[in-house]
Amino acid sequence: MFRTISWFEWPASRSHESTVAISTLLVVVIGIFDYLTGWQVSWATVYAYPIVITAWYVGPRWAYALSLLSVVLYTVGDLAAGFQFSSWLIPLWNALTRLIFYAILIQLLLHVRALTHGLEMRVLERTKDLRKEIAERERLEHELLEVGARERRRLSFDIHDGLCQHLTGTALAVQVLKEKLARKNAPEAAEAAKAVDLIEDGIALSRKLAKGLQPVEMHAGGLMQALQEFATATTELFKISCRFECDSPILFGDVSAADHLYHLAREATANAIKHGHARNIVISLEAGEEGSLLTVADDGTGIPTPLPKSAGMGLTIMAQRAKLIGAIFVIQPAPRGGTIVSCCVPDRPGTEQTHPTLTRDPHYA
Repeated sequence: MFRTISWFEWPASRSHESTVAISTLLVVVIGIFDYLTGWQVSWATVYAYPIVITAWYVGPRWAYALSLLSVVLYTVGDLAAGFQFSSWLIPLWNALTRLIFYAILIQLLLHVRALTHGLEMRVLERTKDLRKEIAERERLEHELLEVGARERRRLSFDIHDGLCQHLTGTALAVQVLKEKLARKNAPEAAEAAKAVDLIEDGIALSRKLAKGLQPVEMHAGGLMQALQEFATATTELFKISCRFECDSPILFGDVSAADHLYHLAREATANAIKHGHARNIVISLEAGEEGSLLTVADDGTGIPTPLPKSAGMGLTIMAQRAKLIGAIFVIQPAPRGGTIVSCCVPDRPGTEQTHPTLTRDPHYA
């Protein structure tokens, strides 16, 4: 589409030399019309147009020169048209009046131009500061998520390698005590056996807690394993059909990206169950030409279009997670009802898979 250039914008795309040449030609043409129409018609305001253009886009020096040229053409035109002055002071007074008028006009334009330029500079500075603030905010959001992920991993390792090992040692010690009491036929042997069972239950709970804090194992295939376990657990917990599909191995060397994808899939599944009342959910991981594609499809009630302003933080967090790993996040209604949440991660070192390009939904841009 071509934009129509207004009568005042055309010099912006030209050099100063061409602007001065065109403005001078306009003054001469106006002077010719001024002569042809006679002294009865005043062209003073028409002369102002090329003078204004020159003052705004070139500078005051050439504007003053065109002002002087216009006054000369105006005076010569009146004399050539046969107008008789009673005194030579009259044309001189008219010329001075026009020069003063053009000089005031030029100074006003220069002042307005200076104000406009100052305003533009302030807008550019504020825009630059705003971009810095946005970049800093995004950096802090990324850092907060990364810190949270690191802390979860640390707690998981501490629980698994510290608490679980301690409880295991305690269980072995109590087991030895139970055996000693049993050999002596002491009635406390039964209580010691119950203590062993309780400690083993604590070990199992601690391992589950550690697994929940760090569901994605620290290896390339950890995401596939975590999603499979999550789908199985979701099916057992909510008594629905939730399955994981992955036709070929999708390996992620970037554990942080795999962790974000796992939590994105978990949030999408939770939304499908809680808000969409879905009964069938399919979590799929595929490889294509441009990246790795994670998809969560359900048969629930779907999403409203557009989203209400009171929508929860789940979608925002999912979109933010996708942004942090450079992925394209799309959520859209399924053709036969329900919702499809997709996240396409571009190829990077440590991944051997690619994916087709996704089209961003306008409501989640």
